[in-house]
Formats: sequence, C-alpha cells, structure tokens
Amino acid sequence: MNKSGSRMPEDCIFTPSLSLSNSFVLLHESLPSSYISKHMKQTARKTKREGRIVNVSSEAHRFAYREGIRFDKINDPKSYNSYGAYGQSKLANILHANELTRRLKEDGVEITANSLHPGTITTNLFRHMGIFDGLVGTLGKLLLKNVQQGASTTCYVALNPQVKGVCGEYFSDNNLAKTTAMAKDMDLAKRLWDFSMDLVK
Repeated sequence: MNKSGSRMPEDCIFTPSLSLSNSFVLLHESLPSSYISKHMKQTARKTKREGRIVNVSSEAHRFAYREGIRFDKINDPKSYNSYGAYGQSKLANILHANELTRRLKEDGVEITANSLHPGTITTNLFRHMGIFDGLVGTLGKLLLKNVQQGASTTCYVALNPQVKGVCGEYFSDNNLAKTTAMAKDMDLAKRLWDFSMDLVK
C-alpha cells in the first residue's frame, strides 16, 4: 500500500531541485513501487499468487491544477497553490497506479495496481489550515469517518476476494468509482512516470 497523507502549510524546499509539497508524492510513489514491484514480480511468478499494489489517493484529485501535473512548474513558488498542489499529488497517485497497471500487464505477471479514496477522515491532516482545524475537530465526530471506517476501502481493495484480477481502477466506499477524465489520461500517466524516474536518477 502506498499512502502519502501530507499537507504542507506552505511550499517547503528540501533540496535545490525538489519541493516537498509538489515532489514528495512523485518520489514516494515511484521509489517504493519500482523496488517493490520488482520483488513482487519474482514472488508472484514463484508462488503463482496474485500480488496487489494499492495507492491511497483522494477525491481531492478533482482540484488539481487545470493542466493536471505542472511538470515545468514543480518548484515555482509564484504559481504555487496549496489546494492545487494537494490535488495534483492525489491525481499523481491515480496516474501512477494506472501506468503501473499497464507495465505489469506488459510483463504478464499476476499483480494488480489500483487507487482509492478512503473518505474524509478525522485525522490531523487539517492542522495547517487554521480555523478549519478547530472546525474539523468539532464537527468531525459527527460528519466524518473515524480511522477504522477510513481504513475500510483500503483493506477492501488490498484483501477482498471480490477484487481479484481487478486492476487500473479507482474505488470509494468499497465500490468502483469515477475519476476525472484527466486521471484516465494514459499519455499523462506515462509522462508522469518518466518524469518521476528522471527525478530519482
């Protein structure tokens, strides 16, 4: 399972070429999945059992920048918007799972890759959002999912026999769900994959 639940108070640079808020998810998804999928392939072939890769995304992918992934402005502070950047990161989760699905199918291994929206959960994700932190804390118990409920879809996609053989899909509330058209753009998914691999060379 790939989960990167992080929302920065502002753009945060940790190397001259990478900003945390914009690049964290690209690196988070590309490094472990590249490494894990290699070993999962070996295991799947030896055991002849299905492996599953699950990217935890969000409905926030709908709020990504208009162009989706700002490849040429990943570290541009002038164009940075916290909501757009968060949406971009969640869009990247879905695109990554879709491109990984394509590559795994080409390799002919029994490994699936899917993405999902866990729901809006009462966590401290909103701690950098000022007044929203208190509002979420007050109303969260009434309106939002608790942690156990929020884990349901993730566990369903990772473990449920009903999902056997299903790949390249997006789930919400333990069901298949629709994404934006951009999240289904396979050309964009491949470009993101190549861009991510270049970042970690």
